[in-house]
Amino acid sequence: MSESEQHRPTRRLERLADALETGTMMRARVMLNALHPAEIAHLLESLPQEKRELTWEMINTDVEGDVLTYVNDEVRDSLIRDMANDELIAATEGLDVDDLADILQVLPDTVIQTVLQSMDEQRRGRLEAVLSFPEDTAGGLMNTDAITVRPDNTLDVVLRYLRRLGEIPEMTDNLIVVNRDNQYTGLLSITDLLTKEPSLTVFDVMNTEEEGILGDTPDNEVASLFEQRDLISAPVVDENGVLLGRITIDDVVDVIRDEADHSFMSMAGLNEETDMFAPVIASTRRRTPWLATNLITALIASWVIAQFEASIEKLVALAILMPIVASMGGIAGSQTLTLVIRGMALGQISYANSWRLLTKELAVGALNGMLWALILAVITYFWFGDYRLGMIIAAAIVINLIVAALAGATVPLIIRKFGADPALGGGVVLTTITDVIGFMAFLGLATIFLL
Repeated sequence: MSESEQHRPTRRLERLADALETGTMMRARVMLNALHPAEIAHLLESLPQEKRELTWEMINTDVEGDVLTYVNDEVRDSLIRDMANDELIAATEGLDVDDLADILQVLPDTVIQTVLQSMDEQRRGRLEAVLSFPEDTAGGLMNTDAITVRPDNTLDVVLRYLRRLGEIPEMTDNLIVVNRDNQYTGLLSITDLLTKEPSLTVFDVMNTEEEGILGDTPDNEVASLFEQRDLISAPVVDENGVLLGRITIDDVVDVIRDEADHSFMSMAGLNEETDMFAPVIASTRRRTPWLATNLITALIASWVIAQFEASIEKLVALAILMPIVASMGGIAGSQTLTLVIRGMALGQISYANSWRLLTKELAVGALNGMLWALILAVITYFWFGDYRLGMIIAAAIVINLIVAALAGATVPLIIRKFGADPALGGGVVLTTITDVIGFMAFLGLATIFLL
């Protein structure tokens, strides 16, 4: 990506902000409505509340529904709260079934009833099929717009059928082959349809190796399948093999982005759907529990230090050096923790191979510990002129880096076993362990051998 492409969203935001500030609303309106709905959504998320409301009023009504599908949950809720019922009903018209299912769940009950009543029976049935699955599953991601063909049809018949349809759904790289009971049997690629002899049957050229994805498959597993198999679309089936719909790569990209945002934001105790410009009180309330948790862990570490108050008073060098021990342990543990959480997210770590990973990380921790222990021992000796102090900090570093590797590898697995999110709590637990063990090892050894 070129530098100009990287800065394009920022420049677009600056131009819109300038138009709003100078009151040139017509220029802002023209600029906005020339953008893709996803780009409009990005701009809305980047604006403070009052400018967001003004900008939303400028957006053409025929794209409002599409924009609502792209903004994060918190921004979407705030926009929907200010929309009249007839505006909400108009916004849902023409949306794909999977996008409509996402929005429908946050609409007022009266609007939901009106939207459902305005649908024909076939579209309502498709919507109900998507809504019957949790949002974070293959069934919740799927769309029901798949084109199906029978295996006994010739390619010529299929081509004539597509011409009668006049258009095919976006991201259609394959037609889905089903039997008379609507059970999935294979895929007919558009490439084969166009290049093979028209007299051949679908059965002759269809791909039977690609399995359907069960509707209750978690969305992160779906994303892994798309990545591993380089898929553009995939059929979704029930436990009996009956076709339910299909998932397309654009929905999977959203899952991958959301997973990345979730992991990154969770490290700070935040939610990826949080509105960056949410009201101050709401943002303060949301962050308070995380800060309270960190305060508790900091108090624990301070309590450990307080137990060695007399030792620190007698040897000021301990107060100077002890942050190094805790910091080295925290960084080393974070490296292992990040590696393990990523492996868990990609489905690469299970209890079957966790022991092998643990022994490897312990070995890395021990080797790094010895390396940096030697370096710190030399620095401490030349700094304070006391070889005993150098040996003590060296021993503490080795102990803390080994413990950090142990904690970084096991804490995420333990947290997941209790049904919690390793990304959310792992960092706090790890920091507490490395601080407490680092301080205890360093100050304890110093108390025993120096005082």
